[in-house]
Amino acid sequence: MDVVIVESPAKAKTINKYLGSGYKVLAAYGHVRDLPSKDGSVKPDEDFSMAWDTDAKSQKRLNEIASAVKGADRLILATDPDREGEAISWHVLEVLKKKGVLKDLKQTQRVVFNAITKKSVLEAMENPRELHQELIEAYLARRALDYLVGFTLSPVLWRKLPGSRSAGRVQSVALRLICERELDIEKFISEEYWTIAAQMRTGAGDSFEARLWSLDGKKLEKFDINNKDAAEETKARIEASRFAVRSVESKPGRRNPQPPFTTSTLQQEASRKLGFSASRTMQLAQRLYEGIELDGETTGLITYMRTDGVQIAPEAVAQTRNVIQKEFGEPYLPSSARVYQTKAKNAQEAHEAIRPTDPARLPAEMKRLLDDDQFKLYELVWKRTLASQMESARLDRTTIDMASGDGKIGLRATGSVITFDGFLKLYQEGKDDDGDSDDGSRLPKVAMGDALGLGEVKADQHFTEPPPRYTEASLVKKMEELGIGRPSTYASILSVLRDRGYVHMDKNRFLPDDKGRLVTAFLENFFTRYVEYSFTADLEEKLDQISAGELNWKDVLRDFWKDFTGAVDEALELRITEVLDRLNEVLGPHVFPPKEDGSEPRACPSCETGQLSLKVGRFGAFVGCSNYPDCKFTRQLTVGNGDDAL
Repeated sequence: MDVVIVESPAKAKTINKYLGSGYKVLAAYGHVRDLPSKDGSVKPDEDFSMAWDTDAKSQKRLNEIASAVKGADRLILATDPDREGEAISWHVLEVLKKKGVLKDLKQTQRVVFNAITKKSVLEAMENPRELHQELIEAYLARRALDYLVGFTLSPVLWRKLPGSRSAGRVQSVALRLICERELDIEKFISEEYWTIAAQMRTGAGDSFEARLWSLDGKKLEKFDINNKDAAEETKARIEASRFAVRSVESKPGRRNPQPPFTTSTLQQEASRKLGFSASRTMQLAQRLYEGIELDGETTGLITYMRTDGVQIAPEAVAQTRNVIQKEFGEPYLPSSARVYQTKAKNAQEAHEAIRPTDPARLPAEMKRLLDDDQFKLYELVWKRTLASQMESARLDRTTIDMASGDGKIGLRATGSVITFDGFLKLYQEGKDDDGDSDDGSRLPKVAMGDALGLGEVKADQHFTEPPPRYTEASLVKKMEELGIGRPSTYASILSVLRDRGYVHMDKNRFLPDDKGRLVTAFLENFFTRYVEYSFTADLEEKLDQISAGELNWKDVLRDFWKDFTGAVDEALELRITEVLDRLNEVLGPHVFPPKEDGSEPRACPSCETGQLSLKVGRFGAFVGCSNYPDCKFTRQLTVGNGDDAL
């Protein structure tokens, strides 16, 4: 009898069916041990030894696994194919070693499969390997770092900034992104600008829109026309002019499909297109990965959903191309398969992209077997995968330049017309925020020198807008761009920020709460290095180097801890008055914004002689009067809710 360890009971049941009676498949139910939430779980003075703890439920499962292993021939560790999965296998093995149940085993092996299908599982069983020690060490380093930052920094926050909940190595940097964006919005000063467009007519009577492009021999910049008088004067000049075509340029173009989904791009698209949070997306993806009942057998519908990889197995590419030919026809199938390269620096994390386990399972056929949200996510994965192997879209981009008789006014019309839809027939990637897009209009045929008629001329007033607040999709994208966090951590990081009361959602966008802004301001001013994007990204890079066998994990921890403890010691020596003085200065524009009547924003509205400033009490920060205790005026940091408060 061989004992196989997987993570979930649903997976255990399915895999037991695939393997048959010679195997006993048991579930570990995720991590079986963890670092207890107390001081001393990681001991830097003892070469970063870790004291792992097992809760009662996990202990019961480990006892069951140990009992099964006692009479077994072989132990096969088949947890998930990522860093966390490798760690779970290592934890199980460590516990079994301590229990002394491995000595009679003939073999202990590690197998990984990227999809829960009979073929994938049986192939994996034919290709076992050893536990990946470097990957385990990268996990241990990450776990130790997160613990040391959280359990060293959080008490400093509690003492110097009462009411704060916690700080975290990646969590605090993500919070800084949200707070910085809000600061940019608050500091933003809107600028006025005008655009001028004219309706043009060809000799054949076709009309099209052209925009003012140049004036007095100079290309027009965005803010060159910045008031109504200038706009009206320019409009009058256009209306008094005659125009002819100066040049016509038409270029063929191509638009290529996006690669198949990684964890982060799936989270981004599910947020944009389906309105799912990152955590909801991962829950649904987990369900599709673990599978549903198909033809009397539980079968996974998508491959493993935690991956940085964009490549797809050759046999899956062939299956995808077959489906494209069958469903869309020869014109939509490129002559050769598309090849995508993984950008992830750490090859150990770069598993196959997220794809359907069988592209021939069309969404329409799966709909009756899935609930509404599961179906939506499956359809999204299926469409993205097929589109990634489809023919490019072809389009014609046309530019018509027109000039007034004296050559002083230039108008331009642009059009982009799709001549073959290619992959766009099936799928187009969503956008986080509206931006300039190709003009989809078809322009009429004109030739150089053609005289044009002039119709209505419109001058439109615009104001620049502040940068948009982050959505889950755009925040995940930004974190990925900066190299902060990893696919498996994005959903939990965003959830923690909400759970701690540091941020809230408004119209599906992140707004920092005062508590979050205080914590960020404190860390930026007293732990500057540890909330720097480059420092956090560099640490992620080092963790990747550990898993690639290029760095020693204990060396990374020693270097980090030496500098970090110095910063903590300095912060502990700070007096609360020093902290408040600095925060008063930094957060002043937010807490005490200018008043419309121009009066002193810090003047106490109660006694009228005192000055308002930040104070801290048992329950956190508030605004109080300098004349306390004679004046007992207090208020929250900001008044109101939503946009009014921030």
